[in-house]
Amino acid sequence: MGKKGKKEKKGRGAEKTAAKMEKKVSKRSRKEEEDLEALIAHFQTLDAKRTQTVEIPCSPPSPRLNASLSVHPEKDELILFGGEYFNGQKTFLYNELYVYNIRKDTWTKVDIPSPPPRRCAHQAVVVPQGGGQLWVFGGEFASPNGEQFYHYKDLWVLHLATKTWEQVKSTGGPSGRSGHRMVAWKRQLILFGGFHESTRDYIYYNDVYAFNLDTFTWSTLSPSGTGPTPRSGCQMSVTPQGGIVVYGGYSKQRVKKDVDKGTRHSDMFLLKPEDGREDKWVWTRMNPSGVKPTPRSGFSVAMAPNHQTLFFGGVCDEEEEESLSGEFFNDLYFYDATRNRWFEGQLKGPKSEKKKRRRGRKEEPEGGSKPACGGAGTQGPVQVVKEVVAEDGTVVTIKQVLTAPGSVGQPRSEDEDSLEEAGSPAPGPCPRSNAMLAVKHGMLYVYGGMFEAGDRQVTLSDLHCLDLHRMEAWKALVEMDPETQEWLEETDSEEDSEEVEGAEGGVDDDSGEESGGGLRRAPARGAWQVLCPRPPRTQPC
Repeated sequence: MGKKGKKEKKGRGAEKTAAKMEKKVSKRSRKEEEDLEALIAHFQTLDAKRTQTVEIPCSPPSPRLNASLSVHPEKDELILFGGEYFNGQKTFLYNELYVYNIRKDTWTKVDIPSPPPRRCAHQAVVVPQGGGQLWVFGGEFASPNGEQFYHYKDLWVLHLATKTWEQVKSTGGPSGRSGHRMVAWKRQLILFGGFHESTRDYIYYNDVYAFNLDTFTWSTLSPSGTGPTPRSGCQMSVTPQGGIVVYGGYSKQRVKKDVDKGTRHSDMFLLKPEDGREDKWVWTRMNPSGVKPTPRSGFSVAMAPNHQTLFFGGVCDEEEEESLSGEFFNDLYFYDATRNRWFEGQLKGPKSEKKKRRRGRKEEPEGGSKPACGGAGTQGPVQVVKEVVAEDGTVVTIKQVLTAPGSVGQPRSEDEDSLEEAGSPAPGPCPRSNAMLAVKHGMLYVYGGMFEAGDRQVTLSDLHCLDLHRMEAWKALVEMDPETQEWLEETDSEEDSEEVEGAEGGVDDDSGEESGGGLRRAPARGAWQVLCPRPPRTQPC
């Protein structure tokens, strides 16, 4: 009896200790969240000083990822909002609004009173109502020490005709989250998935919400059938038949204490109204045919002509407990919902070059070197490796995947010439993840994103376009030399603790404008591990 009583007492003591620890962690978590809310409020106070809308012609935006790039429904313009940039010591978050005029090839910075707080990994959807509206939901904001992240659950609308921001408050909406996906469906916004991370734990979602654009009310959808498992960063697009396709994504699960296992999803599901009723939905598992993308995360998505979904880039990480390496991509895939089929995006190359290659084919020297493309007679992707030496001696290796020629969704004929025969590969966006995509008048635009070289993160600010009807070659509208990218070495914790100013924003030495607010972080890999328990840079916007 004595031993039993002693064991029971010991057990109760352990429970009390665990309860105290849980209470302590919970209190610290609430305190950190309050600190973040205070910092966000501070930034909003600075933004409130704007009293009128000012449009300023400017150079292209600074490097960033996890922003949103949207198409104006009535004008030949692209709209860039938010995003983040990491320079090795600090992360800068933005709530800036830029407009790119496609015809004039010019950028304009639009300062509007009372904008949404600074954020990244949000979702933005454009609808044509009222001269065009840009709806923004969720996203995240980082703490000064880079160890805590605040996930928004606010909903904003930018009235494009009047250039005014409005926060729309409605109960019953999704919880705070990042990496979710949102599309316009009829006169509703449909939102799926995402994740939330706190000091204690993290959670991925697979819930579905609808926001009615007429009544400004949220509702929770409870589809029947077996749907996707919880995930973030997936593909979500509307089909011509009125359904919604969800493909891929990323999630993590805790397998034991301090050990998480990441999963790159490659399954596909269809969400659609059941029996034509908009109040009843159903999930269906899909098995598309064709050439599917290889498993990856951090890819970007846009709607292409003919109601096809375009899939670009991303990264495939090889995870180990203490390290990870990844292969970045710049390939294109198209999903045709009408045929339920994937197609690889294949560039034909410029017509002038094609003619020259045909004339000179017989003169090709015997045993001429060609990149290996698989088995005999095949024309698979060609990988070109470039090395750039930065000022500090760091060697940045860029792997670029060049797809073989041929039109989208069509098999290549035997007389098609490969790109490597042109003598030099056609220029295009280098491999990257978390880039911003938009399609206007059949032209694909790719802006920014990032790739890594060792512990160094290179954030991009280049802009490329591709005619999706011709599929001949990429055109660089804004170029960037990765060698010029600023990268600061990590400072120790004592130095970081003194840099409060950087966490509260500052002045950009080049522009004189207020910056997005510097937020100190651990090195790139560790920082992203904290941001969301997943490999670095695999949580797209």
